[in-house]
Amino acid sequence: MKSSSIFTAALLCFAQLGQGAIAAVSAEEAAKLKSTLMPLGGERAGNKAGTIPAWDGGYTKPSPGWKSGQPRPDPFAGEKPLFSITAKNVDEYANALSEVSKALFKRYPGYRIDVYPSHRTAAAPQWVYDNTFKNAIRAMTTEGGNSLEGAHGGIPFPIPKDGYEVLWNHRMSWVGEETFFPFSGWIVTADGKRVLATKAEEWSTYPVYYKEGSPDSFQGVFLKTKLTTLEPASKAGEGVLGWQVTQMERTGYWQYLVGQRRVRRSPSLAYDTPNFIVSGIGLMDEAFSLYGPIDRHEIKLVGKREMIVPYNNNKAALAKSEDLIQPNFLNPDLVRWELHRVWEVEATLKPGKRHVMPKRRYYVDEDSWSILQWDGWDAQGALWRGGYALTLLAPDIPALVGNVVNWGGYNIQTGEYYMSVSTNDARIQYQVLPRKSESFYTPEALGSDGAR
Repeated sequence: MKSSSIFTAALLCFAQLGQGAIAAVSAEEAAKLKSTLMPLGGERAGNKAGTIPAWDGGYTKPSPGWKSGQPRPDPFAGEKPLFSITAKNVDEYANALSEVSKALFKRYPGYRIDVYPSHRTAAAPQWVYDNTFKNAIRAMTTEGGNSLEGAHGGIPFPIPKDGYEVLWNHRMSWVGEETFFPFSGWIVTADGKRVLATKAEEWSTYPVYYKEGSPDSFQGVFLKTKLTTLEPASKAGEGVLGWQVTQMERTGYWQYLVGQRRVRRSPSLAYDTPNFIVSGIGLMDEAFSLYGPIDRHEIKLVGKREMIVPYNNNKAALAKSEDLIQPNFLNPDLVRWELHRVWEVEATLKPGKRHVMPKRRYYVDEDSWSILQWDGWDAQGALWRGGYALTLLAPDIPALVGNVVNWGGYNIQTGEYYMSVSTNDARIQYQVLPRKSESFYTPEALGSDGAR
């Protein structure tokens, strides 16, 4: 590079830093992704106690005879729990549990967590690993951490330096390039009644993972989703289109309402707007564990810790809804918990901003970058709500899918809880498909779908 070009690049870098940009890591640090770190950024070694194993390549072999769209078998079906946590011994494990997990023991004496051997199953194709390595030295956040530049085809910040980078990794965790899944949204009332809130189908495409793409050709829309409602009958045909953009102020949402028979751009499907998929029990920005902008909060990286978290939950995904989603909490016989290392990130409401949940704490898997659980507090500082993700092991992709299907949340104050995007009982389980045309994910197509 000529000296003038170097000077220009330096000026550009300083200019971006002046606008709140955070630069990537050095080439020396990135080299750890080929030695002490696994290719997506988790520590390659296990823990000293031997209770978390070393990462050995993840789980990448589909079961013999399995076909796309079929439920994925539980590869650990023969394992027994190492131990169980109950209301009687929860204090022994308090340092390894989320706040909402501990609160569930206090509210429901019959609640139980069965802890199984840990398996580090997260994996991705080699080209995702290669791009993650490149992203480590070229990706950066801008606009105070709320926007992103320079990343494509991999995890943007495999060696994160702050909480914003960890949350960007969650948003861009690898779950396939083009996917389809029918799902149900369930709510459970405080008195234990299970109610179907929504049945729908959703298509998703991830332009940031288009294999032939690059940072130069990437237009910034990292995720497009289109949802068509099937039930309840009063809402059948309604649709939602979402474009998630690396510059969050450009993020767009559109709705097709059957009664109006027209597509309207919606400014309200974000932040603390009640989530209509689960009848308002959840909030829009807690969908998929984290959805849309969270620029009303300051984001702080607390550090890394070992936690007992829901993990490798193919057994739960195979269950019937009526068996899994029971009064007060998910059936403990069907939910698998393991000990893993997680990044802890705290979000605190900025002065002068408004949000019904001023504080949240996220627990993010070091390997897959999926948010596995989160805690939330109300304006009085009382523990209020928390979320969970029942990660689905999909060796055919390969991926540990944690931020798309089978997630939900508990309201610890009211006793309500929900499970959204539940693939239990669905005719097709989370499926990777050939890429659709760009016109499929447009407001025009949304209107055409609803008018049929």
